[in-house]
Amino acid sequence: MGANGVVEHPYFGVFVLLVFSFVVFNWTLKIQRYLSRLMAQRKNEKLKLSAYECGPLALKQQNRVSHQFYVMAMLFILFDVEIVFMFPWALDFKDLGLFGFMEMLSFIALLGIGFVYALKRGALEWHSMQ
Repeated sequence: MGANGVVEHPYFGVFVLLVFSFVVFNWTLKIQRYLSRLMAQRKNEKLKLSAYECGPLALKQQNRVSHQFYVMAMLFILFDVEIVFMFPWALDFKDLGLFGFMEMLSFIALLGIGFVYALKRGALEWHSMQ
């Protein structure tokens, strides 16, 4: 296949448009960045550089984050992934028969045991930060 065969390929026009759109997109970004820096006002005001928050300015802020946030996030991910595994089972429920039903019951039982364990360990209780 020579150079003429490449040009005659049915997807050659799509490839040319892809390359063209990539180049134009990059040029547009560079032009916008240049213009925004050109037109930006460079005033360093104290109000402009301060953090935007409601209420009085914080004089001293703790940098500690409670581990409970992470525990809640991990439990949420664990029980959210459970639903991802249940969707395909629900779609093929009739085809899987009794074996599929028993497998899903064992899966739910294992997750239930994990939930009860987390509940007994106090992972779902929110303690006040001191």
